[in-house]
Amino acid sequence: MSNTGLALRYTALTDVGLRRSNNQDSGYASSHLLLLADGMGGAAAGDLASSEAVTIIRAVDDDRGGDALTHLNDAVDAANRRLGDLIQADPAVEGMGTTIEAMLWDGEKFAVGHVGDSRAYRLREGRLTQLSADHTFVQSLVDEGRITREEARHHPHRSLLLRAMLGRDDFEADYSWLQPQLGDRYLLCSDGLSDMVEDEAITRALASASIDVAATELVRLALEGGGADNVTVVIGEMVAADTLDEESELACADGVPQLVGAAAESPQPRRGATVDVHDSTASFSADPEELRYAPLAPSRWRFARWGAALVVLLVAVGAAGWYAYQWTQDQYFVSESDGSVAIYRGVDADLPFITLRHLESTSDVEVDSLPSFQQGQIRDGIEATDLADAEQIVRDLREDVVPDPTTTPTPTPAVPTETPLAPGTTVAP
Repeated sequence: MSNTGLALRYTALTDVGLRRSNNQDSGYASSHLLLLADGMGGAAAGDLASSEAVTIIRAVDDDRGGDALTHLNDAVDAANRRLGDLIQADPAVEGMGTTIEAMLWDGEKFAVGHVGDSRAYRLREGRLTQLSADHTFVQSLVDEGRITREEARHHPHRSLLLRAMLGRDDFEADYSWLQPQLGDRYLLCSDGLSDMVEDEAITRALASASIDVAATELVRLALEGGGADNVTVVIGEMVAADTLDEESELACADGVPQLVGAAAESPQPRRGATVDVHDSTASFSADPEELRYAPLAPSRWRFARWGAALVVLLVAVGAAGWYAYQWTQDQYFVSESDGSVAIYRGVDADLPFITLRHLESTSDVEVDSLPSFQQGQIRDGIEATDLADAEQIVRDLREDVVPDPTTTPTPTPAVPTETPLAPGTTVAP
């Protein structure tokens, strides 16, 4: 079924929460783009990361031609490069990063981009479905069946990210197409909502009379749940295009895109030295979530562990080499030594700087005295099962020796011997 008759209503709302001093979330909503970024990073600038990412990516809202998924992919990659440029220009923001949740409407379907633990939900006919997969450590445990989804909600490392936009070359986001239907409501939210509010409560709030009411209710629930983090919601609703102007009281009725959070405040890059959040002597109270997201400082035992691992590896390789060498020295073969048939211990091969064969004994059998076929075998080497077998091979070869006619002795003529005469016998003169 064609979706050319559908249009997108939208709203965006954010709150700094009850335990934060600043808002590191950024949100954007328009009739073509729903976008959310949750900034992070130790003593670095999470608000700057999310703001810059949203500023770069929302430029795709002006793109109306071509493939929407390609445009979104290019915009997200450009945002990642922008973060990399900021980090290279100012080491004070090293470690900053952001999650990304984006849905670009091309008039037929959504192009979707996702990285991190911000989430995308769909409410369709009263049923809530999580569309995104968290790129977190605990989600990997859930996928492996090691913990349940409910256990993941309360896991102490539930916000430990495995993937995020960090301005690095190895950045990788998930991209897909999504086919909407009339009446669908889509929610993009930071973990300040999903960590504080159960899915059942999200479902009820998202089904409110209007998306503006739904956004307000969701933020209220997050604050009542503890408000431990910034909370940002971006909501889109699929409606019939010919009814788009019927509810003029909605915030999106004027058609102006909505920009909220850090992106609306345009935070400036940090300058000067940063405080090491891992320095136990630092005189400040570090934000627990920032510590969780912050890049870990190299452990003082890091190089010792690498050294120990290298020693173990070398010992294992050395042991394997020693046993292999010992095996070769239990082998025998028959070959040539200075023109004679000889028995060797080892294998008929050599490695750089290592000799794998040693002369065991030399026989009196000359190689050239053997038939041509045996000469070839000897020069190629004849394998033996053990020393006794090698000695038997030499004995067999000795029987095959071809006599040299130039050295064969000439027979001596027989000399008649005198027969003694019987007593009383005389010989006639």
